[in-house]
Amino acid sequence: QVQLVESGGGLVQAGGSLRLSCAASGRTFSTFSSYSMGWFRQAPGKEREFVAAIRWSGGGTLYADSVKGRFTISRDNTKNTVSLQMNSLKPEDTAVYYCAAVAKSYYPPPTQQYEYDHWGQGTQVTVSS
Repeated sequence: QVQLVESGGGLVQAGGSLRLSCAASGRTFSTFSSYSMGWFRQAPGKEREFVAAIRWSGGGTLYADSVKGRFTISRDNTKNTVSLQMNSLKPEDTAVYYCAAVAKSYYPPPTQQYEYDHWGQGTQVTVSS
């Protein structure tokens, strides 16, 4: 089983920055080079939506249009972590952010929820105007 734990959420003013991290662990995650990782978010009253994804081995990233140029997804293979650097935050970025993983490594990485097998518990990001 794979465990994903997000951290780094909080309250920030519009225009500010936050950095989310997702720590991955578990016996089946030992071959993380074969995994793709994604970030999704769910705002109150809305469906969960894709934010960004990265292929674990060799990089390869993909972003939702709404965050392109403001958010950056990255990974640290030595620490089994994936991060989401969020700059120029807007009130509409307010949501619970979820980390997800799937044992597939191809480009482009998956962007649909059903393509991911493992999910974290989520971390709240609130952007005030």
